[in-house]
Amino acid sequence: MKHLLLAATALLTAAAPAPRAAPRSRTFLLTCRATVPAPPTGTKVLDFWMPVPHADKSQDVADLKIESSGPYTVETDLYGNKILHLRPAAAPLTVTLTARVTRREHLNLRATDDKAPVETEALDPNQARWLAPDRLVPLDFKIKAQAQDVVDKAHATTPLAQARAIYEHVVSTVTYDKTGQGWGRGDIYYACDARRGNCTDFHAIVIGYCRALGIPARFSIGLPLPAQRGKGEIKGYHCWAEFFTKETGWVPVDASEAAKDPGKRAYFFGAHDENRVEFTRGRDLTLVPRQAGPLLNYFVYPYAEADGQPLEVARTYTFEDVAQ
Repeated sequence: MKHLLLAATALLTAAAPAPRAAPRSRTFLLTCRATVPAPPTGTKVLDFWMPVPHADKSQDVADLKIESSGPYTVETDLYGNKILHLRPAAAPLTVTLTARVTRREHLNLRATDDKAPVETEALDPNQARWLAPDRLVPLDFKIKAQAQDVVDKAHATTPLAQARAIYEHVVSTVTYDKTGQGWGRGDIYYACDARRGNCTDFHAIVIGYCRALGIPARFSIGLPLPAQRGKGEIKGYHCWAEFFTKETGWVPVDASEAAKDPGKRAYFFGAHDENRVEFTRGRDLTLVPRQAGPLLNYFVYPYAEADGQPLEVARTYTFEDVAQ
């Protein structure tokens, strides 16, 4: 009998799932510095906007400090993005933003394990927006046909299986390549034809194909941090995506990082690592107060207008990890 009890205990122990590791996190000091140049002679109105990192379920923002020689406001748009605005009386002008950011790994285990709990989140008031087209991501007949072809070939019938098929298709057929012209705009037709580009192009296809099949998908953009802890300058932006199903809630994906590191292909379906900071969500953005020019394709870098005309803004970003 004793041997039978031991055997049963061993069997139950072997069948029990391994404990899940807690999501990773990192805390760092972020410094964003922008210099608005002197506008053309005769300019009557100079406007400047800068994205401000916001707090959400994956990100805490503390000790926010903004240094500017002129008065400014920080407003929130309809997507929850925080936007600094000032109208300087004179330029050149330097604006410096510093903050202590804690970024947590965003995991949705239900994406790959139907026994995991569903990720809960308050209903997104913009849910309908995440089914609608963007200027460079139309949901026309051609895009819908392409998306349907991908899921048909994968024999994917549920929204989760279809989103997985789209992700695998993009990672398998698009190359991370920033040479030549056309990349970086998140133009789904460019990305589908050229089959190369950066994170914006990868996620234009992921988001466009999901929306074309009735799967809500949303776009986020910010800055990448190197995996190695330390300090340094951040040279460029990074963007990523999420899709929604009733069975899973919002599922994070990062197709471009998966393409750059095939060893993490499985990981980046259902996860965003902690090596990033989010600035804004959504595309075709209206700033607060509204800019005179067209809607912004995306908003990650400071933006300025002189009498309604775009003005080039110099910028630098640095980080320094804080011991936890």
